[in-house]
Amino acid sequence: MSNCKFCKSTDLTEFTATERMLGLGGDFVYQECRACGSLQLKNIPEDLSPYYSDSVYYSFSPLVKSSLFRKVLKRIRLRAFFWFRLEFMAPVYGYWLKKIHPGFQAQIADVGCGNGQLLYELHASGYNNLFGFDPFLAKSFDPEKGLVLKKGSIKDSDRTFDLIMMHHSFEHMEFPEQVLSDCFDRLRPGGKLLIRTPVADAAIWKEKRALWVQLDAPRHLVIPTIKGFRTLAEQQGFRLLEVEFDSDEFQFWGTQLYESGQKLDRQLIPQYIDQKLMALYKEKALLFNREGQGDQVCFYLQKPV
Repeated sequence: MSNCKFCKSTDLTEFTATERMLGLGGDFVYQECRACGSLQLKNIPEDLSPYYSDSVYYSFSPLVKSSLFRKVLKRIRLRAFFWFRLEFMAPVYGYWLKKIHPGFQAQIADVGCGNGQLLYELHASGYNNLFGFDPFLAKSFDPEKGLVLKKGSIKDSDRTFDLIMMHHSFEHMEFPEQVLSDCFDRLRPGGKLLIRTPVADAAIWKEKRALWVQLDAPRHLVIPTIKGFRTLAEQQGFRLLEVEFDSDEFQFWGTQLYESGQKLDRQLIPQYIDQKLMALYKEKALLFNREGQGDQVCFYLQKPV
């Protein structure tokens, strides 16, 4: 008998989804927990590699580096954003970094870092104790002094960190309880954990079900609800400080492409969605975020001192 990977309930229902992003098809059984609403893939394929395209997943993309001049500009921009509250100077990752605001000497880890581009941007902006972990890296290497990318898992590291991040990698991991436990062990007392992930609280999931673009069968192995995630995180010893909805119009146009029988291809957008409709989707995404019905969130957690 299966248990929910978040709240441990055995009261699960099943539904079938297909691979749509790449157009590969196939049937995949997901389980939905009646107690907390979280989702999980019932039987994970032994080999998931055919479902990860190097044209889509940035783990396989080359690292894009900045010139010295652009690095200087990035450092000025981030400090202006932090210190003078110049919102127009905010980098794309500014909204969550500002809330955590780790010191520039903080030990920071990115789990599921892909090619390390986000860490590189942080490094270019002035952070210099950065570590990335990803099993899909071709090899471990140090792109810059103060930036280390490791092929593998954070549980294999002997370091501890002030901040651990997961940006849309959590949902690709089979055992969320083990993931949270490993992060708790690698955090220093008072350290922060930031997890950005789709959530099954989404209005579009409830409306479109298996056509929801962020179900992403079979790559997304688990998708929690806020209730399910809170239950599991607190069991591991974390304090859940805040939940911030940060979804955008992707939830609508991606799902619309799937409803039209198409793959996830941005070049197809103009055939189905005009500029007026896209503007409405952006407004609707903001509304859903305010109402707690968006399809992805940022969880801010802390290890007690």
